Amino acid sequence: MPLFLIERQFAEKLEITPEGVEAIGGINEQAGVQWLYSFLNADQTKTYCLYEARNPDDIRRAAEMAGIPADKIVEVSKIDPHSAK
Repeated sequence: MPLFLIERQFAEKLEITPEGVEAIGGINEQAGVQWLYSFLNADQTKTYCLYEARNPDDIRRAAEMAGIPADKIVEVSKIDPHSAK
């Protein structure tokens, strides 16, 4: 399945709770996307999330359902520096 990097900008510091993560997981399942992991910037107002999805529209739909931004969505490829020769 294709990989996508999603950049999300939040107006305030992002507060992450187990309940919030669980809710996002349920929404993602409904939209047919899989959240793999995220990186959070130092002031916790921006995330970079790696997702598996059929297409960017499914990611946008999941973000709308969750009420979170999906400012930039870029299809990416994975390079493993440990196995690249």
